[in-house]
Amino acid sequence: MQHAMLFVFLYKQSRKNCSYSASKILTQTAIIMKYSIILPLLATTVLASPVEPRQDACKVPTTFPTTANSKLPNPFKFFDGTDVKTKADFECKNKEVSAAIQAQELGTFPPKPSTFSATYSGGTLSFTAGEGGKSISFSVSIKGNSGSSVPAIIAYGGPSIPIPAGIATITFNNDQIAQQSGQSSRGKGKFYDLYGSGHSAGALTAWAWGVDRVIDALEATTGHNIDTKRIGVTGCSRNGKGAFVAAALVQRIALGIPQESGSGGAACWRISDSEKAKGKNIQTSSQIVGENVWFSSNFNAFSTKATTLATDHHQLAGMVAPRGLIVIENEIDWLGPVSTTACMKAGRLIYKALGVPDNMGFTGAGNHGHCQFPSNQQSDLTAYINKFLLNQSANTANIEKGPTADVASYIDWSAPTLT
Repeated sequence: MQHAMLFVFLYKQSRKNCSYSASKILTQTAIIMKYSIILPLLATTVLASPVEPRQDACKVPTTFPTTANSKLPNPFKFFDGTDVKTKADFECKNKEVSAAIQAQELGTFPPKPSTFSATYSGGTLSFTAGEGGKSISFSVSIKGNSGSSVPAIIAYGGPSIPIPAGIATITFNNDQIAQQSGQSSRGKGKFYDLYGSGHSAGALTAWAWGVDRVIDALEATTGHNIDTKRIGVTGCSRNGKGAFVAAALVQRIALGIPQESGSGGAACWRISDSEKAKGKNIQTSSQIVGENVWFSSNFNAFSTKATTLATDHHQLAGMVAPRGLIVIENEIDWLGPVSTTACMKAGRLIYKALGVPDNMGFTGAGNHGHCQFPSNQQSDLTAYINKFLLNQSANTANIEKGPTADVASYIDWSAPTLT
């Protein structure tokens, strides 16, 4: 009876992990049956060993759907049509989404370089990275890091939100990593000095790579007093797009704080196109690719047909989940307040499915200048900083503020409860 139950157990695991063949199941069963007769204790030990986790065996495709779909893609269905039912499934789905968004929109996000070294002295953190016989050096400044185990916020170009006492500010000069001064700046900056001017990564991805290396440098050095488990990232406008992408791609970020990122950030491409068709003065994918080099040149093929993208930016928020994310927006037409609100409502459905709806919030407000943080968004920001960076008790429940936007009109799926 026990042997039969064992076979069923292994069979169920095979359903979760396609790398398990029938012969492998029979072989493992035979081995365990043999030793369970001779050495009961060994049999118990073998049975207690977990089968290889699904997230270590995710099958990530290398080609992605391009079928037109005016609705936001279903974050709970794999590209092959299989349903996402568990949290382990969702980890695999996120890898699939990441691969698709890199292939079609952002460009390839490289891993840690082959050689890497870092130093810290007098408020300056520096690293040198090498790959293929080439090397670059880069530095960031750190302030407010007195004490021990201090949380920090990496701020693109400097902060445009108030950084509270007790949190260090790491000023990240993203323009040095990848330039963003029009089409002529594609392939220019330290990232491209290392990987080549023809690398597929757009500036947003290159900046995220830089953030990843800053965290590597923090982990490799001492004296800065930074707690590398409590790091946030922020930026506004174009740099807000960058902060959003960094939060999605860099898994060591504890809290993403993209501010007024609009199109290319918190807005969904499909919803922005819909708003444009209604006569709104809103930035869309077809405009953004001509403005600057934030995205991969691969994105050009999709810019006039965003409905054929395999993903959309509700899934960019989903890539951050279940980590902290507070999206700050402004009700300026060009940023697409309806698009950002509906898109992030869809993103919060992903957090809800994972059982952590209060780990993501969205706060939109009008009547203030671009990147001029208003006081009526302060309590929302403070709650998220307290919870995810200061490890304090804070109420982040149901922070979802913005103009009227019916997310149901943009989706044809519902959020399950993932187990």
